Amino acid sequence: GDWSTKHHSILGNLGWRVSGSTVGIFGLGNIGKEVIKKLQGFNIKSFLYNSRSKKSKEEELSAKFVSFDELLRNSDFIIITCSLNADTKEIFNKDAFSKMKENAIVINVSRGGVIDQDALIDALKSGRIRAAGLDVMTPEPLPLGHPLLSTPNLTILPHIGTAELKTRTEMAMMCANNIIAALKDEKMPGEL
Repeated sequence: GDWSTKHHSILGNLGWRVSGSTVGIFGLGNIGKEVIKKLQGFNIKSFLYNSRSKKSKEEELSAKFVSFDELLRNSDFIIITCSLNADTKEIFNKDAFSKMKENAIVINVSRGGVIDQDALIDALKSGRIRAAGLDVMTPEPLPLGHPLLSTPNLTILPHIGTAELKTRTEMAMMCANNIIAALKDEKMPGEL
């Protein structure tokens, strides 16, 4: 790697503390709720969320429902956990990135198509947002030479959010239970 001082000044290679920050969750389904539960012990200042609908008090897990624009403007970290559909396709676009804080860090663990990747690259390279982390992108895997791969303030993982034995076992069991329920003409317990 490049160990020159342009990338490794005393302050240039530091992370951003999650404690004391505002974390925005886009899509408060099962995954979004689990993210909030896992972050509870990190002394987060506040959790915001935007989802198709406002959740009940116990489902919110101390998060506050806000508009999409409020989520963009007020979050230090934005964690995307929504499904990909006609309403969410490339919802994180040039306009969305322009509304974010300059220190915002965007993390996508949902589907690659939720982000306009060209707009993300522009936002990262111009300093419009601080950084991003992607567990999903379009296409998967990215071809060699793809511009995302040369964006320095971007961390890319190879869609490994579920790469853990217990999780994969639970996924297999959910699939098997869905098949059994479908064959019995019953409601599937893990229906999406």
